[in-house]
Amino acid sequence: MRSEISTEYLERCLRTLHKSYEMINQVEKGTIEYEMYRNSLVKSFEMTLEQCGKLLKKKILPFFASKREVDKLPFKDIFRHAFKYSLIDESAVARWFKYLDNRDSTSHDYGQEFADETLSLVEEFIVDAQNLKRIIEND
Repeated sequence: MRSEISTEYLERCLRTLHKSYEMINQVEKGTIEYEMYRNSLVKSFEMTLEQCGKLLKKKILPFFASKREVDKLPFKDIFRHAFKYSLIDESAVARWFKYLDNRDSTSHDYGQEFADETLSLVEEFIVDAQNLKRIIEND
């Protein structure tokens, strides 16, 4: 019997990310509102990315001998295995690596440059995250 993977929290993260993206595009750059929406967008991006990785890890679990094996996988390897098992294609893996690299830079730089880079990735990221959500939901 196969257990269903719940994507409810991922869906909430995606809605928050999408709303933050909509709102930041409606306000003037440099205003306090812009900074509020940018901060929300960056945090939502990080949370959505984390959820995608955690759920994808659950999705690839049946391809491994044990949960312990999957739990040891570095984040990028989760996406490599998703490609290996034909869950995502090679171009998607490259995009996910770009998102992961962006997220990893947050530990070094929470400044304007990082936020602008994240903002430039968000539109494509939302599409990829929604596609990954559908993949995770399908049996």
